[in-house]
Amino acid sequence: MKIVLTIAGSDSGGGAGIQADIKTMTMNGVFAASAITALTAQNTTGVQGIYEVTPDFLGRQIDSVFSDLRPEAVKIGMVASSGLIRVIGEKLRQFQPKWIVVDPVMVATSGARLIEEAAVETLCRELFPLADILTPNVPEAEVLWERPIKTREDMEAAAREIGERFACAVLLKGGHAVNDANDLLYEAGNLRWFFGKRIPNPNTHGTGCTLSSAIAANLAKGFSMEESVERAKAYISGALAAMLDLGAGAGPMAHNFALSGVFAEEKQG
Repeated sequence: MKIVLTIAGSDSGGGAGIQADIKTMTMNGVFAASAITALTAQNTTGVQGIYEVTPDFLGRQIDSVFSDLRPEAVKIGMVASSGLIRVIGEKLRQFQPKWIVVDPVMVATSGARLIEEAAVETLCRELFPLADILTPNVPEAEVLWERPIKTREDMEAAAREIGERFACAVLLKGGHAVNDANDLLYEAGNLRWFFGKRIPNPNTHGTGCTLSSAIAANLAKGFSMEESVERAKAYISGALAAMLDLGAGAGPMAHNFALSGVFAEEKQG
């Protein structure tokens, strides 16, 4: 069984972050290891607190995993501070995993910045050039492209320019008032649209974590970049379509994709 390391924050509510990554990787047939960047007090209604680990301790976690398990792929989620980003970059250059997937969690769907400007600059300098694929949503791509994205043509231009800037593939995720859940992959000069139908499911907390983790899992299993994205998109679409609800007490951030992974895996075959 291939091993994939997720480097991200812990979500005590289980809907995103490390917990969603591990569930997704498991359902996609790989063994998930983890290095935690921060603890969060979090549930289906929001985040009540964050406790960040030190750069030294994050480095120790990554050392422990690579000295024993040797992951085939690494997925990186939200990392809020420059010190942690620099440690991750240092360790990735040291251990050189075959695949690196970076989900550049910088901007919320609402448009609110999730990390400081200095940390964004450190991400661009330390991690993005190491990535095999970046998976920004439209607001995050707007930060990297430095202009608004309103049309299909904007998405194509942004994905191409970001990919050329960092010499990596880019999966630009649609759905933010640009199109009907269509995602765009730029890879080695080529563009491919992955068309999808918007599923009327309010439980979408952690979909970005799930998609990037599924891509990392499929890359580790030997699928090409394009095949890995296609399989990951099918996985998350099937999970969303399962319409799992955590009950009347669940708030708008409730998740369904990681818990309904069996359904998605069966649909994917």
